[in-house]
Amino acid sequence: GLATIIANRQRMMAGLEALGFEAPPSRANFVFARHPAHDAAGLASALRARGVLVRHFAAPRIDQHLRITVGDDAGIDRLLGALADILAG
Repeated sequence: GLATIIANRQRMMAGLEALGFEAPPSRANFVFARHPAHDAAGLASALRARGVLVRHFAAPRIDQHLRITVGDDAGIDRLLGALADILAG
């Protein structure tokens, strides 16, 4: 339900921020996140190679953001683990 989405979104945002991402507060079932030191298209591609799908839009103002849907616990763990791996390079 809604409480689960809110809790999962908070956990995902905290995990993203711990990895250096910037994400404005969201009230939706997704967040827009950017990493100041990494290109969003490259991150999306590296995630896709690891089986984690996020959306990237090559449009002005949002081209450095990833649109990440709030998933279940396992999905959030996969996302954060993949990003940690990618950022560790």
